[in-house]
Amino acid sequence: MSQLAYAQNYISIEEYLEGEVISIVKQEYIDGEVFAMAGASTKHNSISINVSSNIYSGLKKSNSTCRVFSSDMKVKASLSSTSFFYPDVMVVCDTDDEDDYYQNTPKLIVEVISKSTRRNDFTTKMMSYFNIPSLEEYVLIEQDFCQVYVYRKNENWKSTAYFLGDEINFESIDTIISVEDIYYQIKNDDVSNFLIEKEQQKEEKELI
Repeated sequence: MSQLAYAQNYISIEEYLEGEVISIVKQEYIDGEVFAMAGASTKHNSISINVSSNIYSGLKKSNSTCRVFSSDMKVKASLSSTSFFYPDVMVVCDTDDEDDYYQNTPKLIVEVISKSTRRNDFTTKMMSYFNIPSLEEYVLIEQDFCQVYVYRKNENWKSTAYFLGDEINFESIDTIISVEDIYYQIKNDDVSNFLIEKEQQKEEKELI
């Protein structure tokens, strides 16, 4: 979800949470400031749905008790002080009943990168997420070209990049998703070239 580059007056956490329940526009809370969220692009929304639906299918198949949340659910994070964000996709496996409107214990968080959020996704959000004790993986997905960055806690939050043709093992939830499935029905040059090459390889095999 895109974040507008402005903030309203400083408010308390309690004021933010109370206001967010009735707010028409979703807002994120960072160090006492509230930032309005702009609407997502078609690519952004499609990628988010592709990821959440594949995760849901994998968890259901394995009879997992973990739950998948979309960008309508907040996560409580902290760096120097408490913040609340709306991840594009979030998976929670532990019981988390502190509040119906946000989660405390995500194992996996996914953000689809937008031009307006790129800096924040790689800085403020990243460091805030890394400080959530339960988090095991943080995933950033490009939308204008096909590249997925996975940061794993057990690898000291070192980034691993994945591309079309690769499969990603989300170790935190024991689920494998191909990069191709993440970019299903997405239109960009990487996807177009990949599908052409895939079709050519198929035709070559049929000729053998």
